[in-house]
Amino acid sequence: MAEFTLEDVSKHSTPEDCWLVIDNTVWDLTKFLNVHPGGRGILLPYAGKDATEVFYSLHNAAVLDKYRSKLCKGVIAGAAQQFNQKQSPPAEGLPSLEYKTDVPFAEPSWIRGGGWKSPYHNESHIAYRHALRALIHEHIAPTMAEDEDTGTVPSLETYQAMGRGGLLASRIGVSCMPMVAEIKDIKLPSGLPPKKFDFFHEQIAHEEMGLCGYPGVVDGLGAGFCIGLPPILHFSKPDIRDVKVPEVLRGDKRVCLAISEPAAGSDVAGITTYCTKSPDGSHFIVNGVKKWITNGVFADYFVTACKGPGMGMSLLLIERSEGLSTKAIKTSYSPAAGTALVMYDNVKVPATNLLGEENLGFKCVMANFNHERWFIAAQVLSGCRLIIKDCMTWCNQRKAFGKPLIQQPVIRQKLARMVGAVESSYSWLESITHQMNTMTYKEQNLRLGGPIALLKYQVTRSATLVSDEGVQIFGGRAITKTGMGGNIERFQRTFKFGAILGGSEEIMADLGIRQAFRDMPAHARL
Repeated sequence: MAEFTLEDVSKHSTPEDCWLVIDNTVWDLTKFLNVHPGGRGILLPYAGKDATEVFYSLHNAAVLDKYRSKLCKGVIAGAAQQFNQKQSPPAEGLPSLEYKTDVPFAEPSWIRGGGWKSPYHNESHIAYRHALRALIHEHIAPTMAEDEDTGTVPSLETYQAMGRGGLLASRIGVSCMPMVAEIKDIKLPSGLPPKKFDFFHEQIAHEEMGLCGYPGVVDGLGAGFCIGLPPILHFSKPDIRDVKVPEVLRGDKRVCLAISEPAAGSDVAGITTYCTKSPDGSHFIVNGVKKWITNGVFADYFVTACKGPGMGMSLLLIERSEGLSTKAIKTSYSPAAGTALVMYDNVKVPATNLLGEENLGFKCVMANFNHERWFIAAQVLSGCRLIIKDCMTWCNQRKAFGKPLIQQPVIRQKLARMVGAVESSYSWLESITHQMNTMTYKEQNLRLGGPIALLKYQVTRSATLVSDEGVQIFGGRAITKTGMGGNIERFQRTFKFGAILGGSEEIMADLGIRQAFRDMPAHARL
């Protein structure tokens, strides 16, 4: 690359010949002046000069990458680049992408380095995280920004890449690994043997999705799958399970969970969608409507809770078929999530598609909630870390009132509150994940329902704080969809999804304390 001196650059300081320097790289903006989104007037005062400081107060490093091939002339001789948003290189053998940030608290302590150790993780978790990030950067990240903006739902090919690459199976977790071991075309990240997969590997998978920063696309890439497949895995008949589960894990078919209705959200027992039996008993006939069904727009299978056919509730695996229709719902985040209104009009469902026992489906629905709430907590906390990363970086580079933001005590207080909330919540998450690793499934259902509900409550309260402080730190950029505050804007618009889906904060708080009081000793007195 050509080399120049600052004196060379200073000779190009007119509208007809406009060069400037950004982080010791030389840029020819002569032809760009008239197409600059902010107009030529903001550029001309820096013609022939070093514009590094003002550039980083207005743009992120990705802007340089976007225009580098067309506008970059060379570098300043003998000087190295000092500022960027690039991350540390990956381990040997992985693609040349950025996988680990050095920004404080932007990663969990066990991967930040600097002497930090974890009692929960080993080398398999480190290798797994690196390989999973490679998969995400190769197959998912390149189109995320565009898909979030346009509302494009994930393609079948993307699902198949996630399936074959083991990401889908990783997000269902330990319970599906015996089946994964028998599916030859699914390979877990880093070549991890399915029998060595644990709940911390699964937690990593949810965290990595949360780090992507595009909430609509992220939920489109499997939020419905994560809660829709477990009932099939655990409660379907073997001949149904052995066909449906592998095709969904491969990404060849897509599934969602259909419980919420226009008049029944957290009140699962209040649903009105109902089923009856055909005269010969060979089919269920389903009528009703479901609402806010994530991935419903493009799902092939709908795990549906219905009243009946007797006095209880039944859970059915319903294929997209005659009488079942879906309509996209506009929500606060991107239509890429595929959020749907699902309508059932005399839908015929083979009796063999019953999940669990007839009229006892409520137990199946409840059995799904611990896993759902736990993975929501993991994903939301990871999204919080992305906001902390951006806020830390912004406070270090942004100047106001003549000095960097980080020199303002009020800003440091905001960062402290954000970090304190996220790090403490993450420690609780790790503790519960450890219990999941050591308890039997029966013990988990008995002991962890309350703690997981309180964890989700604490995490979504932490997200509320992180969103609020992040918006105040970024100011106007936090309410602008494009530019340096893009991650903040998307987070502040969508963080409430975690506080509602899987059970609202109020329900979580109440459930956690009620379950704690089951163990309250009757003789306890002050």
